[in-house]
Amino acid sequence: CHEILTDPGLADLLAAAEQETDLGRWQAANLREMRRQWRHATAVGADLVQALTKAAAASEMVWRQARPANDFQAVLAPFEKLLALVRESAEAKADRLGCAPYDALIDQWEPAGRTETIDPLFDDLAAFLEDFIGQVVDHQAARPAVLALDGPFPIAAQRRLAEKLATAVGFDFAHGRLDESLHPFSSGVPEDVRITTRYSKDDFTRGLMAVLHETGHALYDRGLPRRWRHQPVGEARGMSLHEGQSLLIEMQACRSPEFLAFAAPLMREAFGRDGPAWQPDNLYRLYTRVEAGLIRVDADEVTYPLHVILRYRLERAMLAGDLALADLPGAWNDGMRALLGLAPPDDRDGCLQDIHWYEGAWGYFPTYTLGAMTAAQLFDAARRAGPEIAPGIARGDFRPLVHWLGEHVHAKGSLLSADELLTEATGRPLDPAVYKAHLKARYLA
Repeated sequence: CHEILTDPGLADLLAAAEQETDLGRWQAANLREMRRQWRHATAVGADLVQALTKAAAASEMVWRQARPANDFQAVLAPFEKLLALVRESAEAKADRLGCAPYDALIDQWEPAGRTETIDPLFDDLAAFLEDFIGQVVDHQAARPAVLALDGPFPIAAQRRLAEKLATAVGFDFAHGRLDESLHPFSSGVPEDVRITTRYSKDDFTRGLMAVLHETGHALYDRGLPRRWRHQPVGEARGMSLHEGQSLLIEMQACRSPEFLAFAAPLMREAFGRDGPAWQPDNLYRLYTRVEAGLIRVDADEVTYPLHVILRYRLERAMLAGDLALADLPGAWNDGMRALLGLAPPDDRDGCLQDIHWYEGAWGYFPTYTLGAMTAAQLFDAARRAGPEIAPGIARGDFRPLVHWLGEHVHAKGSLLSADELLTEATGRPLDPAVYKAHLKARYLA
């Protein structure tokens, strides 16, 4: 693939195409995206691409052993080799794109994403959450305590419930499947979308929400413009919008009172349970409970951004050489204490918990919180435009919401920039005020 993208003749073909004067809107955008992919590919040589790919695979395989063994030292050597190659690639792409090395890595996942935009957003959000989390905890303490759900929960029953709710949201099992993995993910192509989760017999809620999260990703992939399938303009518009789709489904829609009113009887039926703990009001308090924890993928909606901000700051420091990899565990623990008031007892629940760095996915983490902001803004606009959306969710009918998302996000592919798409869909570019308003309405009302 890299050889095809870097064929010497491609530069002339792109230049000739850019001289055309009769290109339609989609053709012009497709050419722009071809040029972007070409620019990234030609910035690095084939030897570096091969070395980086092999180093990422080697590092990831060691991480798979090191995390359950709580052995950071085991992965340190392949991790250092990988980071050196990531840094070399970042510097080469930065020269070609005319930006800082870390910005070049962000650009791989979020076209035109830059730290000069992200820094003030994240600094402002971290300052807001510092006081807000305490307010939410006090507010929760004044409300009825959350009643625990009595397990265990058979994995087979969890799987059937997950399939039923994913189908209700809109996952098409004729064009996709649900499996299990060490870390939940979504992959595949529009005609065959693969999503995964991980189940626990002691707690079905996490595995279920992971399925609904990945279903949001799958809906985006399935809804991409068919006419431009397998063309650059037909691809998703960056990971902030992709994460925005998954978080819109999981956090905005499926943790709402409307959805839990629909899901409660299905949960009771799935596990043969009943009683006050299984009523929608208790399930809502359970799914919106705020409590600082060590694990990002299990974090609640309020504390989650701080997990991302920590990783964002650490990976910038590692890439710049300001933080030696051997010092990562200590820096991680210090950051967790500063942001969340917690320190992990071991590296397994600390700096080893995520796969991203160890598989070479640097510059990805900020898109999670940018995606959360995007999700809040899109869901707010959708509900204002479609008053039937919330009642539909309460009936398990996601068609009005998915139709709105299909029209305003999915079918756009990469026709527009992320800010242009948000502006067309919501009336303004990314605005953190909408996200803050959502958090206040849900957690302090």
